[in-house]
Amino acid sequence: MGACTPVFRGNIIEKNALCKRCAPEALKKANHTVDFVSVVETSRLILTEAAVLERLEQDKAVILHEQLANAMLVYTPAGRQALHAIYHSYIEVAFQAGVPIMIHTPTWRAGRDRIRVSGVEKSLNRDAVDFMRGLRRELVPGRYPIFIGGLIGPQKDCYRPDLAPDENAAERYHAWQVNKLSEAGVDFQIAATLPSVPEAKGLARSLKATGQPYLISFVINRHGGVLDGTELADAIRMIDRATSDRPPLGYMVNCAYPSFLDMFVLPEDARTRLLGYQANASSKTHADLDSSKARHMDDIYDWTTRMAALHRHWGLKILGGCCGTGPEHLRQLVGEIFRPASKE
Repeated sequence: MGACTPVFRGNIIEKNALCKRCAPEALKKANHTVDFVSVVETSRLILTEAAVLERLEQDKAVILHEQLANAMLVYTPAGRQALHAIYHSYIEVAFQAGVPIMIHTPTWRAGRDRIRVSGVEKSLNRDAVDFMRGLRRELVPGRYPIFIGGLIGPQKDCYRPDLAPDENAAERYHAWQVNKLSEAGVDFQIAATLPSVPEAKGLARSLKATGQPYLISFVINRHGGVLDGTELADAIRMIDRATSDRPPLGYMVNCAYPSFLDMFVLPEDARTRLLGYQANASSKTHADLDSSKARHMDDIYDWTTRMAALHRHWGLKILGGCCGTGPEHLRQLVGEIFRPASKE
C-alpha cells in the first residue's frame, strides 16, 4: 500500500488525515516538504526572528568576528550554544502560537570580500546553512513549519547609502554569496537592511538567477523612505521592473520603528507587494542608535499595538523584530494579534 498524502488546514498538518504508519514520518518531514511560497501566499501570519546579532553583542560568552560578525560562531561550542538559545527562543514563541516561522542564517556579514580578507573557509555560508538545518532537526519539528532563509546584508554600511555599490557592481559582488547559499539548500533568500535602491536592484538580479524565492528588505527613515532618498513605492516598482521575469516574492522593511511607515500614503500597488516588517524596539533615529552601545526600547505596548495594526489593517503577514527586540516582543505581538475582540 502506498504512503498517505499529508493534508493541511492552512499550515497545519491534520494528524487524523494520516494512517498510524505514515503520520510520524510525515510530521518529521513537515518542515522540509511544505512549500515556502505556498505558506507565504496562504498564511494569515508568519513570525520571523527578532534581534540576533545585537543579543550576541551583549553575550560575554562569545566573541564576534571583526569582519564576519556572528558567522564564525557556528564553528565553536560556545558560539553554537549562543545561537541555538536565541533561535530557539523565537521558534518556541511561534510553536506556542501555532504559526510558521522564518529564521535566517547568521551570514549577514559573510560576503565574498569579507571572507577573502579574513582568510577563513570559503565554505562558511554552507556551514552556516548546515548549522541551521541541524538546529531545525534537533528541535524535533511539530505541526508548524520552520523555514530557513539565507541572509544577505549590504556590501558596506546599512546606514550609509552613499557607500553602497551601483547596480552592476552589486550584482557582481553579491552573486558569489547568493550562489553559495542557494547551493547549500536554503528554503528562500532574504536581502536585508538595504539602504540603497541601486544595490537592491543588483542584488535582486543575482537572486532571481537562482530560481529560488527571495525577499528584499529596506531600511527606511522616519518619513518612510529608503535611506538613499527614494520613496518606498518607487523602490518597489523599480525592482519589480528590473526583475519582471522573476520578481521578489515580496518586500519587507526592517531596522526601523513601526511608526516610520505610514501605510495611508503608500500607493495600493506598493501596499500589495509589502509583506512584512522587522521593527526596531526604539523610535530613535538610525544615527542615534548607531552611536550607542546600549539597548534602546520604547514602550513595548506601543511597539506591539503598532505592529498588530500593520497586520490587522494592512495585511502585513511576516512580522518580527530588529534592534532592541527579543522573544518578549514576539510573545506580546502574537498575544495581541490573537486576542479575542472585546464585546461591547
